[in-house]
Amino acid sequence: MPDVQAPMPPANQRPADLKEACLQAAREVIAEQGVEGLSMRDVSRKLHISHQAPYRHFASRDHLLAEIMRRCFVDFARHLDASAHPLETPAAGTGLDRLAAMGLAYMDYAAAKPLEYRLMFGTPWPEPASHPELVKHAVHAFDILRNHLRQQHGRSPAQTERADLDALFIWSTLHGLATIMQANVLPHLALSERVMSQAQTHVMQHMGVALAASANGASA
Repeated sequence: MPDVQAPMPPANQRPADLKEACLQAAREVIAEQGVEGLSMRDVSRKLHISHQAPYRHFASRDHLLAEIMRRCFVDFARHLDASAHPLETPAAGTGLDRLAAMGLAYMDYAAAKPLEYRLMFGTPWPEPASHPELVKHAVHAFDILRNHLRQQHGRSPAQTERADLDALFIWSTLHGLATIMQANVLPHLALSERVMSQAQTHVMQHMGVALAASANGASA
């Protein structure tokens, strides 16, 4: 059957801000069909506009996806930034206490916004060289953690290397837990409610033990 374009709605029913409308429609398509199902035509159909209309603001489907992902990273970094403000106040607690606050913020975001989280960390990126703003904001989210660790460890080459390794350790641990919590297999693992309720705290505590042991070993 030929692809029949929906009739154009009256001008007073068309989106006033076409760019924002396209972004919202694209997010709805992704939520319904997965990122693989995203196309400019599906966005146009949702908005009942010409198939060419989205190209006024986005050169391609990849440019549209890159802007959605960029905004996810901006939102994610803002969320982590909010948890990082107390890090600059000595009275806020020990370095591990403050890292725990950042870890909780990370997990809270992943749980509250699973679609955005999957878009950031489970979606192949469009060609990075074509989307420098996406790269910039993605790196900023990691730098919040990395820079705090560098302040804690020091600025010598060896200390910087250790801070980067610790940042990767923390990120990979949190990402693993957040991903498992969203996995379809989780309900089939026969885990008790008590285990599930303690899982995040348990992982965070063991991560703190590992970081403390690493710090003690480095200062020995």
